[in-house]
Amino acid sequence: MAQQRELDKLGNQLDWNLLRTFMVIVQEGSITAAANRLFLTQPAVSLALKRLEARLGREMIERGQGRFRVTEAGETIYREVVDIYGTISRFGILVREIHEEISGHVRIFMTSRIQTVLFDRVLTEFHARYPKVTFRIDVIPSTDIHIALQQKIGTLGICLMREPIPGLRSEVLIHQTYHLYCGRGHRFYGTEGLDVADLRKEDFVSFTTDQIDGTLSPLAVFRAREGFGGRIVGASANLEEVRRMIVCGLGLGPLPEHTAARDVADGELWELPPYEGVAPVDVHLIWNPQSKFNRAEIAFREMLLAEIRDLPVDRRLPT
Repeated sequence: MAQQRELDKLGNQLDWNLLRTFMVIVQEGSITAAANRLFLTQPAVSLALKRLEARLGREMIERGQGRFRVTEAGETIYREVVDIYGTISRFGILVREIHEEISGHVRIFMTSRIQTVLFDRVLTEFHARYPKVTFRIDVIPSTDIHIALQQKIGTLGICLMREPIPGLRSEVLIHQTYHLYCGRGHRFYGTEGLDVADLRKEDFVSFTTDQIDGTLSPLAVFRAREGFGGRIVGASANLEEVRRMIVCGLGLGPLPEHTAARDVADGELWELPPYEGVAPVDVHLIWNPQSKFNRAEIAFREMLLAEIRDLPVDRRLPT
């Protein structure tokens, strides 16, 4: 009985804000980064963690000079908190569903400048069939999309994915190949007969995820394999901003071939070797099967998956 009373007391008195702060600390991997994301001071975040540990009687994170490790107890609590957070975040949609028939809200997370006739076709047909359904499309980095879907926020994600993500399901939406380009102001613009070796010392523009452990790791592997040693003079998580820096002549850089095709035709970009492409990078449709979907979300997802099954992958890019 005493143990039950203690559990009841914990459930009644535990501050949800402590749990949310702990979740963000784990996701960011540091107290400082968590404080920045939560718009709090570092001491306030540290105090919240200490209060949670004191309330639960367990150390959640081992921390010290150069050391940050989530304990087994911390991992267990983190998994539960993420699940609770996702449910709470969707309360508004679940309540609204009670009053909706063939309506609802569909929230989609998408990485920047995704071009595919498949998604556009489904969006057009779905709106014609269900005009009362509302949409919100947020353009954010792929890694943030992974976290949002794990937290059960949003209906679908359209993004890059280096490897399978625990708890999420995925389908390949489009195949794309990255090529290297330079802008009008670059010394190689308009030059024929170049070889990859000619580019190795040039300044480079790329994506913030162009790293060995990033979602665009194939680009990092290519640069390492080919011995590229120029400076990284510009980087962004947004494809449009990477394109802008290349067009403005900051350096050469990678873009999906189908995305750059119009700029090449208009003379804004010049394609560089290797002409067969730098690396293939797929764009995935991802979702969390454990989310509580409203009827609009289910209908949109199923229509999109049906189109993926019916339309060959080589016909999903704009022509």
